[in-house]
Amino acid sequence: MRLSDRIDLAVTHAVRIGQAHPAPSRLSAALHYAVTPGGARIRPTILLSVAMACGDDRPALSDAAAAALEVIHCASLVHDDLPCFDDADTRRGKPAVHRAFGQPIAVLTGDSLIVMGFQVLARAAHLAPDRAMALIDVLATRTGMPFGICAGQGWEGEAEIDLAAYHRAKTGALFIAATQMGAIAAGQDGAPWAELGDRIGEAFQVADDLRDALCDDAELGKPAGQDDLHGRPNAVAQLGIHGAVARFDDVLSAAISSIPACPGEAALAQMVRTYADRLVPAVARTAIPGE
Repeated sequence: MRLSDRIDLAVTHAVRIGQAHPAPSRLSAALHYAVTPGGARIRPTILLSVAMACGDDRPALSDAAAAALEVIHCASLVHDDLPCFDDADTRRGKPAVHRAFGQPIAVLTGDSLIVMGFQVLARAAHLAPDRAMALIDVLATRTGMPFGICAGQGWEGEAEIDLAAYHRAKTGALFIAATQMGAIAAGQDGAPWAELGDRIGEAFQVADDLRDALCDDAELGKPAGQDDLHGRPNAVAQLGIHGAVARFDDVLSAAISSIPACPGEAALAQMVRTYADRLVPAVARTAIPGE
């Protein structure tokens, strides 16, 4: 089965449990709306790829981990789009959840998806209790404070921003979770995999900065130019287009070099490079120096 199919089935199953009767119909609909279409789903793809590189001897647990990570990510998008944060009208080419269902339902949708992520792992714990506990700990660490996506959002409200900590929490956290959780689901120590996730997260942040600066709303499926609008630090503003592309290439090479020794190391390296290269808009590599 393709990784995308495994992820889709696991996420669909998790959401259906959240929609079990009796349930408020609008919130039930919003749960489905928030996770579809799935976008690139790069985080759960990385998670399953790492699990496979490490043997994937508990595929059902790996699938649960992938679903948990994806619904947490989707929750963060719902909350990010709210008027109190990015105030974005669109996401993935359609109205943001708060535009489609209203702000109260959007808040509840994000909250419900966060809870759902941990519930998915708890329900899969019988497959390998020790691994499941470690998975829950990693996901919680990379979701909350002080090292998770909540911290990343919190940094945007500070008068002075620790840029490295901000990027590691805002973008890198769930990539670190992806690599560590993939290894843990397959029975390996997650600690050596943190560097890979951290570097993938940094590469993704640089690529996201390039897309935000160079692509339009239609290409992104969400409002473009948000970094400039909100005055956020970004690689393009600091390094220019060519400098940002060079930084992306350097970080990606370092990410691949950091992959721990494992049976599927070569295949994993190829997957990381293939997915990462898709993130950089073609115009970034052909732009005129100095533009």
